[in-house]
Amino acid sequence: MKSQTDDPFGTIESAHDFMTLLAAAASQAKAELQVDVDRESATADLSRRVDALRIALYNLEKLELHLNRSNRILNDLRTLRRMLFEERALASRSESRSVASVGSAAAA
Repeated sequence: MKSQTDDPFGTIESAHDFMTLLAAAASQAKAELQVDVDRESATADLSRRVDALRIALYNLEKLELHLNRSNRILNDLRTLRRMLFEERALASRSESRSVASVGSAAAA
């Protein structure tokens, strides 16, 4: 039997947890990279290095944006799934009540 660590996307919840951790790591990397950009910007002689750091920072910002959007989508999917299962549970309860009332009416 697979454990949850073997399949991080086995459920919507585990995928959401994974994406949350990945977003936190990207945010931390972005903060560290911003420090590097600020430090390197102070020395004007390494402009290519500063440009490369800024491109990396830009790409991390895009990644962070996509991760946040993905988290919201996963959260929406969780909500929809819960709503659907709740509706199914309510429908099956009302259906079983209908069957029970038909069965008792037939017995009478």
